[in-house]
Amino acid sequence: MTELTASAVATPTARVHAAYRRLALEERPEAWIHVRDEREALAEAGLVERRLDRGEPMPLAGATVAVKDNIDVAGLPTTAACPAFAYLPDRDAVAVARLRAAGAIVLGKTNLDQFATGLAGTRSPYGAVRDARDPARVAGGSSSGSAVAVALGIADIGLVTDTAGSGRVPAAFQGIVGIKPTPGLVPATGVVPASRSFDCVGVLARDLVAARRAMSVLSDARPLARRASPTAKVFPRLAVASPEQLTALSPGTAAALARLERQLVDELGAQLMTVDLQPFLDAGDLLYGGALVAERYAAVGRFIAANRAAVDPSVAEIVLAAQSISIAEQRRDHRRLRQLRATATEAIAGCDALLLPTAPFQPTMSEVARDPLGVVRRLGTYTTHCNVLGMCAITLPAGEADGGRFGITLYAPASEDEPVARLAARIASRDPVLRVDSRVRP
Repeated sequence: MTELTASAVATPTARVHAAYRRLALEERPEAWIHVRDEREALAEAGLVERRLDRGEPMPLAGATVAVKDNIDVAGLPTTAACPAFAYLPDRDAVAVARLRAAGAIVLGKTNLDQFATGLAGTRSPYGAVRDARDPARVAGGSSSGSAVAVALGIADIGLVTDTAGSGRVPAAFQGIVGIKPTPGLVPATGVVPASRSFDCVGVLARDLVAARRAMSVLSDARPLARRASPTAKVFPRLAVASPEQLTALSPGTAAALARLERQLVDELGAQLMTVDLQPFLDAGDLLYGGALVAERYAAVGRFIAANRAAVDPSVAEIVLAAQSISIAEQRRDHRRLRQLRATATEAIAGCDALLLPTAPFQPTMSEVARDPLGVVRRLGTYTTHCNVLGMCAITLPAGEADGGRFGITLYAPASEDEPVARLAARIASRDPVLRVDSRVRP
């Protein structure tokens, strides 16, 4: 299989053939809920080739896509990893339609934490999704299947949702790139809601160039000009947290982060500005620990209450606990969120991005099994703030820590998607690990 950036080297038909060969070679059936018949995908590849012959602009011609199964693909069931919830959509989600219009070809629907509620990738009746490299570790969630499909070289693009870290955490654990855009940049029409006010559609890819190309298509290449963005500095200025506010990190992750920060100073001349992380942490707590979790119940709560036996116990506990939250409590927390947003924005003013470890550590399957709620809550410590604060984010792989994968995420205010992408490219270009080898070995 060829790289997405070298799509002209192989025809769409050849790329689809290669994807299905790779799918047959890998032993990760739990990553998929529904795989399209290869003949259907090949027929679509033929249509793409005919469109290319007519001279149509197709920036993603032949790129293969793994779609998270809470995003509609016409003619394929949408389950949200709950068979009792399944329905058959008659049209593509807007995001899927945009990728297909650009020449991308859907391979199938991928597994996820049920109703996109979780960060480990283990809460699914279709099976807990294992890490692509080490089956004893979790893949990360909730976009677990799409992340593994990309990491294994089956799909060029993973189409995902990310409300609390569901795209960023699996990107970090699978050693790939994740882009979580400014909320609202990519329409969520045709997506099963998790928290409607904060849901985002994002992408995963094996390198930043491929991820940015896919995101350009998803955002319909709209300019991000709601407010002026700072010009990237010759020496980037990065907001970072003090070690005292990173106590959730495992020792290995803390050491890996410290090494990376030193490298950015030495090799890029980065200026590191220590900021108070507390407003970010407090905002993140509101998503699940405060009244904002009521949106989870509004999305699927009635279904879960009526179909308790069909729902993962941890998912049911989280969603149904929000049933009793009052309107007054929701208004109170939205007021609090507005205050925190102002404080957080001020904290990183003048910086090109806030740099944080994506997750505190990559747990094993057994660690999650022993404490499914506690471990997953810890995984979201440094991700849950993003959407409630209206921020955009890019996750890059950054090596290993404590035997698992380690990733970093760059966060920026709303509408600064392009400046933070340029910064991510500068950071990735300085390190072979961060560049990400997107070649697929046979």
